[in-house]
Amino acid sequence: MRKILTLLSLFATLHAGAQELYKTRDVALAYSKGTRSADGRPGKHYWQNGGRYAISLQLNPSTRVVQGTEKITYRNSSPDTLRKVVFKLIMNNHRATAARWGNVSKDYITEGVQVGRFLVNGKAGVWSAGMGETATQEVNLAAPLLPGKTLDFEIDWTYTLAKQYGREGTIDPNSFYLAYFYPRVAVYDDYNGWDMTDHINGQEFYNDFNDYTLNVTVPANYMVWATGEFLNPDEVLQPEAAARLKRSLTSEEVINIATKAQIAGAKVTRQQVNTWKFRADNIVDVAAGVSNHFVWDGTSAIIDSLTKRRAAMQTAYNDTTSSFRTLAAEGAHALNWYSHHYPGVPYPFGKMTAFQGNANMETPGMINDSSLPGIDNRRVANHEIAHTWFPFYMGTNETRYAFMDEAWASFLELLIAPSFMDSLQADEMYKSGRIARWANNPAATTDVPIITPSFELKEAYRINAYGKPSLAYMALKDMLGDKMFKKSLLEYMDRWHGKHPIPWDFFYSFNDASGKNLNWFWNNWFFTPYYMDIAVDKLVRKNDGYVLTVKNIGGFAIPFSLKMTFADGTTRRLHQTAMVWEKDQKLATISLPSLKGLKSLDLDTDMFVDYNPADNSYKL
Repeated sequence: MRKILTLLSLFATLHAGAQELYKTRDVALAYSKGTRSADGRPGKHYWQNGGRYAISLQLNPSTRVVQGTEKITYRNSSPDTLRKVVFKLIMNNHRATAARWGNVSKDYITEGVQVGRFLVNGKAGVWSAGMGETATQEVNLAAPLLPGKTLDFEIDWTYTLAKQYGREGTIDPNSFYLAYFYPRVAVYDDYNGWDMTDHINGQEFYNDFNDYTLNVTVPANYMVWATGEFLNPDEVLQPEAAARLKRSLTSEEVINIATKAQIAGAKVTRQQVNTWKFRADNIVDVAAGVSNHFVWDGTSAIIDSLTKRRAAMQTAYNDTTSSFRTLAAEGAHALNWYSHHYPGVPYPFGKMTAFQGNANMETPGMINDSSLPGIDNRRVANHEIAHTWFPFYMGTNETRYAFMDEAWASFLELLIAPSFMDSLQADEMYKSGRIARWANNPAATTDVPIITPSFELKEAYRINAYGKPSLAYMALKDMLGDKMFKKSLLEYMDRWHGKHPIPWDFFYSFNDASGKNLNWFWNNWFFTPYYMDIAVDKLVRKNDGYVLTVKNIGGFAIPFSLKMTFADGTTRRLHQTAMVWEKDQKLATISLPSLKGLKSLDLDTDMFVDYNPADNSYKL
């Protein structure tokens, strides 16, 4: 690992001036094959696989057992003949024998996924004893899957929900969250082949775009919230509850679809075993929450001003909590704001549901959030809702390049904050929560290049996924200006939504859309082990003005402002974008006009927390 980081750093340093970007060999091969293009667009030979999933499951709340059956029609759009297929069984991470980078409690341990019937094109497939014990399982095919052809799998499976809740599991004795719960075909792509990651360190996910139907069977009085369109409310809800749900879909007021009293009086669901049905197309995953006592609120927001399309915002939570009571309205605000401002792409789904769990984790159309005090509850919900666009709309590989979604969600979390709170307070909250702990930490694990594959990281994972790259996006926005930055972002999203972009597609799209060669910036921020530390070098008179030189000790091309204080007590500020480092990333030279009465000069890095601010001042 140390050798990889050294080579990455050396390459970036030597080639920054040559305006080249280092590519790993697998990525370079994809570009040479024409599946990706140096102008940032999908290449003329770009392809991606996908399929259709028809999933039916039954949950027994008393035993926590989930029994499922599914049919997968998998499409091979690649030019390759596939002689095996790789399945993901994420629930196997609960097995006692699963590899982990940390300890878990005994309540986390289960027997994992038990696969029963396994058919390939209607015939018994090879799924023998001992297979399927890890999160990733290779299955050899009796006949190869040719390019352009499809293959049908039929699978019966069962697993027990862990007593310990987290990204999924048992929330309370009668509330459950189902995520990553079904056997799925792993991604086979143009640069990495089969995704073989076992997710031993909590890495997040990478999935194909598929079409789903999901049927969830539960006892009477249990409600189900899930990804996608709710197909049969009139079959599982009593008429009054169904009417309240329907009204909430076009209301800008929050409608109490199921209250504590209505649930206690058995006035919500049909009094029978009910199968709740959902459908979602061209989406990377599905999830579901189940409870017999969570209250249910709903409202909606206009997310496309041109078509007046609305999206529903719903919440499901324990009536004993206070923070979720306002979350339906707050979530609707987020759907509207993100759709119209940043990223400025209408919310792509019909519904968003916030389910009270304990993970602060996103799944398509669903967030599983804990109940947090004060403004933190809204901030975290905004972050998870922002994940709709990154990675679910864009299809990025969270497992390998977590910064392509986490940093964007963090960036959007900051941008939306001034719409409902003081902007200075929002900045300080962001600095303390996302930036300062990394910026002020001199440990070796903090100075790891962002481009390092996320599955290779442990201590540096959150630093490289959240704070550090979100600052790169902020520096880029500041440098390009809001108009050009947003134009470039929308161009990148238009080219790659519904596909599988990788960092170089993002870099090259911004180069192309902005008309600027930004490779010096990408090299500086993403391929080096730099940190943030600048210092005043010297201030000298020249003719009737001054020349200021600023040293970049840490290396990152950060923006800063010159705060000039004069003898009469007045001050002036002169902002420098990251462009000041383009020609020389170690020393910036800034010409200043005549500054009569100048008393002192300070470098203000603001959000870009300087490691050693003691050398940021100069007194005359």
